[in-house]
Amino acid sequence: MTVVDRLLELGMVIPAPPAPKGAYFPSRRCGDQLWVSGATARREGVPALRGVVGDDVDAEQAAEQAGLAALNLIGAIDAAVGLDTVTAVVQLRGYVRAVPDFDTHPAVIDGASRVLLAAFGSEVGAHARTAIGVASLPGGACVELDLVVSVATVGC
Repeated sequence: MTVVDRLLELGMVIPAPPAPKGAYFPSRRCGDQLWVSGATARREGVPALRGVVGDDVDAEQAAEQAGLAALNLIGAIDAAVGLDTVTAVVQLRGYVRAVPDFDTHPAVIDGASRVLLAAFGSEVGAHARTAIGVASLPGGACVELDLVVSVATVGC
């Protein structure tokens, strides 16, 4: 079963990656690794949920935003190298815009991890992860993610 098939079965559609909002590229390949730039849950014409987790955004809403941001990362991978080239999801970093005493950042980023595991399966989708609390994020988003995946090398 392909990544697209798995996600469709769950009612998820891979969006086209949003255009960068700065002087950077959506991804950068280096050898067998693809480094995917930070992504929020924004879609074409629809901004990510703005707010601070633990204040005007609850952890469940933020976890949903993390799942949508993970779909954006998957869209960026698809646009760069195709999803079938992914041999391992290596590392996910999640940034949660939260009040100072918020301490369940991992539960928020679980929203992204669940999407990656569902999309790529437990063998390819298993990943190392960091969940960090921050004071602000682009566009006032409550969650931002970046990702490193291993991809199949192309022969000569």
